[in-house]
Amino acid sequence: MTHLPALPCYLNGEFTQLQNAKISVMDRGFIFGDGVYEVVPVYGGQTFRFAQHMARLERSLVELRIANPMNRAQWALVSDRLIAEHAQSTMSDEPNADQMIYIQISRGVAMRDHVMLENLQPTVFVMVNRMNTPGEAVRRQGVACVTADDFRWEKAHIKSTSLLGAVFSRQISFDAGALETVMFRDGHLSEAAASNVWLVKDGRVLGAPKDNLVLEGIRYGLIAEICQQQALDFELRRISRDEVFDADELLLSSASKEVLAITTLDGRPVGDGRPGPIGARLYAGYQQAKRVGDAALAV
Repeated sequence: MTHLPALPCYLNGEFTQLQNAKISVMDRGFIFGDGVYEVVPVYGGQTFRFAQHMARLERSLVELRIANPMNRAQWALVSDRLIAEHAQSTMSDEPNADQMIYIQISRGVAMRDHVMLENLQPTVFVMVNRMNTPGEAVRRQGVACVTADDFRWEKAHIKSTSLLGAVFSRQISFDAGALETVMFRDGHLSEAAASNVWLVKDGRVLGAPKDNLVLEGIRYGLIAEICQQQALDFELRRISRDEVFDADELLLSSASKEVLAITTLDGRPVGDGRPGPIGARLYAGYQQAKRVGDAALAV
């Protein structure tokens, strides 16, 4: 039996601990995966790009026809309290460690019926974990990835708790001893199991379009800003499989990976097989954005 750590969390209006948090077996998040989630990075006790994460949460809720149970100020209050309680209870050995807020909202509790029932009380759950980012040795070496066809549904832009597709995708790379699975739909790049993917060719940074086939990572906007600041060409468009394998650099981005170089793909070197200069510039820009924080970068 797995014993949950004594970590603070929030469930349906109450602050409690993970081992005490309980939901109904008839919750639609449990029965159907009928819900959405959001993950917000926290640096030095301060949320990063909170407004953008809230905007994406709101977009996902609208798609699922679930009323937002709290406004942004209320989400911030809950988050700030959990950040402080988590730091106090777990981070005495490393007080400046990065954290992440996990928010999950399901449609609520009802007898099993596929129809999106109205007037249910959403189930709201929030917790804070320590966030582990790749170490310096990993960043210097880069990571191995593999490819697969994108077999997920066609509403990948919703940050849904129905994550079986991502589970299968990540397992492909795990079984191959790789970090991520880069996916292609109809011969074109979509994204990785839990990351967005970026291509660098002749100094230009390319990414997949923001549409229903890709979850728009918060780093989409951030990388565009960094490219503008550093006078790097930036473009979102359809990217063929051949272009990916011909790239000078390939990069992953996510809250925990930040900006991370792919140096081998399906066992083949990317570029010269080492992290490249454009990725290094984007990573440096990301670190600068973290130091500046939300005050200067919020949209």
